[in-house]
Amino acid sequence: MASITKSLPRRQFDVVVVGAGGAGMRCSLQLAQAGLSVAVLSKVFPTRSHTVAAQGGVSASLGNMSEDHWYWHMYDTVKGSDWLGDQDAIEFMCREAPHAVYELEHFGMPFDRNQDGTIYQRPFGGHTANFGEKPVQRACAAADRTGHAMLHTLYQRNVAARTQFFVEWMALDLLRNEAGDVLGVTALEMETGEIYVLEGKRVVLATGGAGRIWAASTNAFINTGDGLGMAARAGLPLQDMEFWQFHPTGVAGAGVLITEGVRGEGGILLNKDGERFMERYAPTLKDLAPRDFVSRSMDQEIKEGRGCGDGSYVVLKLDHLGADVIKKRLPSIREIAIKFGNVDPIKDPIPVVPTIHYQMGGIPTNYYGQVVTQTPTGENKIVNGLYAIGECAATSVHGANRLGTNSLLDLIVFGRAAGNHIVDSHPEKTHSHQEINESSIEYSLDRVNRLESRTSGEKAQDVGNKIRVAMQAHCGVFRTLDLLHKGVDQIESLVPEVKDIYFKDKSKVFNTARIEALEVANMIEVARATTKSAANRTESRGAHALNDHPERDDENWLRHTLWFSEGSRLEYKPVQMKPLTAETIPPKARTF
Repeated sequence: MASITKSLPRRQFDVVVVGAGGAGMRCSLQLAQAGLSVAVLSKVFPTRSHTVAAQGGVSASLGNMSEDHWYWHMYDTVKGSDWLGDQDAIEFMCREAPHAVYELEHFGMPFDRNQDGTIYQRPFGGHTANFGEKPVQRACAAADRTGHAMLHTLYQRNVAARTQFFVEWMALDLLRNEAGDVLGVTALEMETGEIYVLEGKRVVLATGGAGRIWAASTNAFINTGDGLGMAARAGLPLQDMEFWQFHPTGVAGAGVLITEGVRGEGGILLNKDGERFMERYAPTLKDLAPRDFVSRSMDQEIKEGRGCGDGSYVVLKLDHLGADVIKKRLPSIREIAIKFGNVDPIKDPIPVVPTIHYQMGGIPTNYYGQVVTQTPTGENKIVNGLYAIGECAATSVHGANRLGTNSLLDLIVFGRAAGNHIVDSHPEKTHSHQEINESSIEYSLDRVNRLESRTSGEKAQDVGNKIRVAMQAHCGVFRTLDLLHKGVDQIESLVPEVKDIYFKDKSKVFNTARIEALEVANMIEVARATTKSAANRTESRGAHALNDHPERDDENWLRHTLWFSEGSRLEYKPVQMKPLTAETIPPKARTF
């Protein structure tokens, strides 16, 4: 095998970025502009990355539409996270937000404008003024295509900076030396089926989420947790994987996202009786309560028999906004409603249901994007050469529940922060490329060769569907310990099937069966992490609503979960309650 690894084609770069969404391209832009050689790998053309689907806005306390302050934004984010967010990272993000948004504006991002030319901002769930007194307009929006505008803006700037894109390439595994430093990745070029060694003095994982482990999801088909699978196989922990956000408004039966921006513009949720039911659950913020709160309220309405139509959904009414507002501020939403819900929201309400949307957990990092693991004594230890940013990372600014529009902010703030941290470390000057441990390359090749040589076994799509069905049935909006433990058993029983995946077509060129098989190997790691972490957290916090333990337990569970793939082992570490400069925000009951 050693002779084979030596013969693999190799490319060398200062930095290898895996993923070309908002986080990856914001980071690569910072690196390329500093003159570093940068390779950006993407399974799809960069402007088709999942950031393109973000609709409602990017949060920043600009104060263009109403009085605002970064500390109020920080308070809302800590409270929204149900106090599981690290307050140093949250302060860093909220302080940096205005600068990051103005920088995007100067890059040419086409934000909507107010009459005075300032950036238009709309209200969003959980964002308030003066520590929860009233809703605030904080979401900087480009109609309902904010992620689309951001992604195209960043791609154009990267092209101008001469970033090298490797389009339709899939990263396979992290490559390390004897000391455990990350020195590159193995990657599959889809067009030829060839495997390359891409050496990097720094590696940045920006691979997005893994929402496709559920049957009903707002996520793109590419969201299969590739970065998380790579980290888990390398022996690194995944943090807080029990916390997954169900977006309140996915189109019933289709799962396609209807932005929270609809409710920010004045849309309201109704049950079959025509009642605006959120007034009962959240008297102050109503339809603009945080997403975990709204999703559970909708689910409860449906379970108690007040669902619309066949009883399986509620409706989102926006016809009262008027045709002009809908066409100007929500044009894509109207198009989605017509195509996927078979209704025109100018005249009729949209059928909606909570749908899996976002992972709050991921690869643990500090607020510079450096990946951290645990020492035997329980202290954070930086993994040299490896960064993670965006949805695949647990920084942890979202904790147990993410506020809407903080995801796009997360991408640009921490993409930029990681880029700056790498530039300041001067990888172009520090050392030449180090010797990669051959066993690291052999492990990756062996994974692919076992797939190639197998003559019978399970189909990737069948095993993938079993994962999705198990997750949908056992890890929903409301959870019970019995359901979760059954989910753990079901997911673990699929591990041998994943190892037994077989595909008949062994051709090399654009073989999608091979790609799907490799994706399922990543999906199973994320599903294992999610079910095991959830089954062991005996409290309700944020998106983790456990019927057996309905209350939050700060005495025992104000801590992060760390899951390790080997033996499906769990460890825990404390939440960082001390901000950088601001006052600590102590836990209290969440009311809206």
